[in-house]
Amino acid sequence: MASHFQILIIGGGTAGIMTAAQLLKQKKSNSVAIIEPADTHYYQPAWTLVGAGTYDYEKTGRPMSSIIPKGAKWIKDKAKGFDADNNTVHTEKSGDITYDYLVVAPGLVMEPSLIEGLPEALDKGMVCSNYTDPKHTWEVIKSFKGGNAVFTQPTTPIKCGGAPQKIAYLAADYFRKNGLSKKTNVVFATPGTVIFGVKPIRDTLMQVIHRYGMHFKPYYAPFKIDAEKQIIYFRNTATDENQCIITEDNSLGEKMSSDAIIEMPFDMLHLAPPQAAPKFVRDSTLVNEAGWLDVDHHSLQHNKYSNIFGLGDVAGLPTAKTGAAIRKQVPVVVDNLSLLIAQDKIGTKSYNGYSSCPLVTGYGKMTLAEFDYDGNFTPDPKLKRMLVFNSAKEHWRLWMLKKFMLPYLYWNKMMKGQDV
Repeated sequence: MASHFQILIIGGGTAGIMTAAQLLKQKKSNSVAIIEPADTHYYQPAWTLVGAGTYDYEKTGRPMSSIIPKGAKWIKDKAKGFDADNNTVHTEKSGDITYDYLVVAPGLVMEPSLIEGLPEALDKGMVCSNYTDPKHTWEVIKSFKGGNAVFTQPTTPIKCGGAPQKIAYLAADYFRKNGLSKKTNVVFATPGTVIFGVKPIRDTLMQVIHRYGMHFKPYYAPFKIDAEKQIIYFRNTATDENQCIITEDNSLGEKMSSDAIIEMPFDMLHLAPPQAAPKFVRDSTLVNEAGWLDVDHHSLQHNKYSNIFGLGDVAGLPTAKTGAAIRKQVPVVVDNLSLLIAQDKIGTKSYNGYSSCPLVTGYGKMTLAEFDYDGNFTPDPKLKRMLVFNSAKEHWRLWMLKKFMLPYLYWNKMMKGQDV
């Protein structure tokens, strides 16, 4: 016989745990269960600092058993499919589990196979990624002796859109401090058109790029890696074929073929792998055309099934996939879900697309990008209490926030369902 719960949550990451903790604090739910197969819960925002040798990887993980909120049942299993018409989730080992209300928050998965040669190359030799093995990234940066240090990101949505460039700035700072700047080309190549979408932040980041003498390459979409020859191949994403510009002195050794394929040699390569919703979500009836969970952008209620909500990285929302976004999404889901249970209608709380990227620009420096669906810069007024009056500028206090305050708030407040 299938197990049944009033509220079933898929995912024991930031979104799933916060949602469960806040629901249970209200003491209005009959039963809450979390489907999560992992033994360890990681605070992934610190992996950028791990990759730069300034944070201990072991401190980023805690046993899942210590994170599951008291009062929630932990189903240590993998969800493998949905029968949403019959309020059922299929699991690998526990059979079918039924629910009155479902919260879908399994995060996203790495899909390195979307870049040819990446599965074989990733986290070996001089190819690294903070997304998969930040300890290896630090080994690569420490052992780098000069040449092309290439940093790039895929055409898919990714978690923490700023992470691929943060490690580029930290590496550039590390190379400068260790006398490698003159024999190093630090390259940041992106399929995008600009370094960052929010103008006050973009202006600061362009100054950072100039300070380090970095090569900024917009319109560069990576699609193939030859790890043996140490070459990465990019396609031009611009409609105007002249947009991909090889610098006149071509100090990077780039080659462009007639079909606008760019070859760039590398001596180290850091990249964010392509990312997607988990396969059991992608293969379900719950996704939009792009393969992400199809929820209303403001209520976070599923567009077809009114007793299903989704949030976090799996949700098809036009904003950055970050823990800061989840912090603002959870109260909306909890409020709407609670009212739906009590009064058969959703609440008036609405998510405005808020997200935040703490953009580390060097050791001891950071700028904080906070923005909404419309790309407006929306700094938190509380920053003034930290004597940070313009968070679009680099500040050492923001670095302290990133390294010390945010991990503390995450483990001790957010994971326990408290307002931050």
